[in-house]
Amino acid sequence: MPTIYFAGQTNFGNRGCEALIRSSVKTIRQRMPDAQFLVPTAQQLEDAPQWPDAANHGVRFIAAEPMPGLIRWWSRARRLWRGIEGRPPSFRLSAPTQSALDASDVLIMTGGDIISLDYGLESLYYWVRICEAAMDAGKPAVLWAGSVGPFTKSPSAEARMARFLKRFDLITVRETSSLAYLQKLGVERVELVADPAFVLDFEAAPSAPTALLEAGRPVLGFNVSPLIRKFRDTAENKDELDQEVVAFLVATLRQNSLNVLLIPHVDPLDGAVENSDSAYMKGILAKVRAAGLGADRIDILPPTFNTAQLKDVIRRCTYFMGARTHATVAALSQGVPTTSIAYSIKAKGINQDLFGHLRFVLETPAVTKASLSAHLTLLETEAEAIRAQLAGRLPEWKQRAGVSAQLLQTLMTTA
Repeated sequence: MPTIYFAGQTNFGNRGCEALIRSSVKTIRQRMPDAQFLVPTAQQLEDAPQWPDAANHGVRFIAAEPMPGLIRWWSRARRLWRGIEGRPPSFRLSAPTQSALDASDVLIMTGGDIISLDYGLESLYYWVRICEAAMDAGKPAVLWAGSVGPFTKSPSAEARMARFLKRFDLITVRETSSLAYLQKLGVERVELVADPAFVLDFEAAPSAPTALLEAGRPVLGFNVSPLIRKFRDTAENKDELDQEVVAFLVATLRQNSLNVLLIPHVDPLDGAVENSDSAYMKGILAKVRAAGLGADRIDILPPTFNTAQLKDVIRRCTYFMGARTHATVAALSQGVPTTSIAYSIKAKGINQDLFGHLRFVLETPAVTKASLSAHLTLLETEAEAIRAQLAGRLPEWKQRAGVSAQLLQTLMTTA
């Protein structure tokens, strides 16, 4: 009965993290039905209700490793001396985390794009230390279906990460761009797979908040996050971006036969507004309604849906436009014509591999009323062709979503 420790996970407020854990557990248990999973969380009371039958799938929530003060001190020192970027601090893990690693047979580093510079060196090195603690103890370690790097903005960090990545017993990546980058770094034992969330099962969503889906009009599912604002350099420019999104939604509702359903995909389960899609999109919704457009044409889902319920809602949309990667994966995996509002390599990589081009990708800095409208027109015009292409590709992609589990089984059999 193998026990698997999931690194790269601290809470289900990000429904993409929840999707990765749920779908990874599913694919692993198809290969190893008795597998048990330790899922770290900083919010156990909030996370557990998101997956009420988690225990039936061998999942046990445990306390996440606290971010150590040593990393914060190192971060302050780095601002004065960039020469230490490739020399992260080594800290001792807490007793509960060390005990959980000791009780595990393998560590899986998930989290999608955590092994990158997207969340800063502090976050990156925090996860590196947890992985290296397992490696130092002789535990097999797997980097799981992720997007990796690039680290080229910091040559010293890139050199450090190349050494770290070569220590993994197995790496699987979800885009050819990550595969090519790792090969450039000289990292071996890398396999190209698909994001496991392509096989996430949906669960029936509560009916009351999804009334627009039953109103008889086509529905545009729409997701924007507060992250898109960081690509504007001043408060004035950030506000201008909000107005562009509002103008697009107002124009769509006035000129089109579509209803619009705003779909949050990241919402802190403790009610915090920082990095909350709901908090951001409620402000957008208020401005749309101030233009005289009511609840009969546009609405927002509550922040209470779990990732499987959100997948049910998204599959019932006619079109989808989303900034959160796993919101777009939920759409693409169910054949919904989708525009990915991209701020990193992951959305671009998935689209390039799935379609062979980036025509359905809208770069975040380029978001305007005009660009959003052009992408919606593109989805409407090519909807039939998009659905046909997805129908042809998805069986292969869903098979590839389980390859990480197949490789893990082989690794654990031969370890």
